[in-house]
Amino acid sequence: MRLRRCTPSPVAITIRGITTTKPVAGKADVPSNSLPTVRALPTFVPETAFGVWFLRTHTWEHHVLRVAIDDLKRLIDGPVPRSPIIVDAGCGQGISFKLLARAFEPSRIVGIDCHEPSLALAKQAARHVPVPVEVMQGDCAALPLPDACADIVFCHQTFHHLVEQERALEAFHRVLKPGGVLLFAESTDAYIKSWVIRLLFRHPMHVQKSADGYLDMLRAGGFDFAARNVSLPYLWWSRAKDFGLLERLGLYRPKPGKRRETLVNVAARKPVTAPA
Repeated sequence: MRLRRCTPSPVAITIRGITTTKPVAGKADVPSNSLPTVRALPTFVPETAFGVWFLRTHTWEHHVLRVAIDDLKRLIDGPVPRSPIIVDAGCGQGISFKLLARAFEPSRIVGIDCHEPSLALAKQAARHVPVPVEVMQGDCAALPLPDACADIVFCHQTFHHLVEQERALEAFHRVLKPGGVLLFAESTDAYIKSWVIRLLFRHPMHVQKSADGYLDMLRAGGFDFAARNVSLPYLWWSRAKDFGLLERLGLYRPKPGKRRETLVNVAARKPVTAPA
């Protein structure tokens, strides 16, 4: 963090998202005891009280989380690493722990989140998982883990809360072993910017992306995947206009390529060798 220094005629500049001031030539600095307090910008936008409650519901666990994990496992090319170490980035309340244990039979799960009340619940959830689970407080953009320590990074519905998305992706790439798998499941801007989500939840709107935008970001972040490793679920709960009612009534069945995608799931790999 850089201190913000004020002058009688300051010129505002921005460095890495932090606004500071540059003195104008010939102007004297204000005494140091007049420096204003520097306020660090948040790296994520916390969930609303409704959102925290919703993450404990049957709907979240079975219609959102379980469905995503099943789909992501299907998208992985080749065999799943045996007894993998899984990093659950943005683990929230730890509802995913038992589902990940069932799907991948890991040797260890490391859950990381920066929301303290959720972490307390995650530690309780970890006690009921049949594999060792470590719960840590940390920022997805600066994971408190060593390089090449994980076989799988699981990131489910977390990126739309993050401000520093590219930095988080760099951290995921760093902690994955060569050939390791990133399981990435995210809601797109079409869903996050819908009226019902704006009403009930809270997100940094300026960083939301389309499905193609997230795929481009993953490629730019050094991850490999093909079309067979990507799915675009069009689940009822992600369609805020009618929650899939028109389709259930047989009145409207939009096809891929003819609709605004609301979800994107990707099983991507960190290359075994670094690009030349």
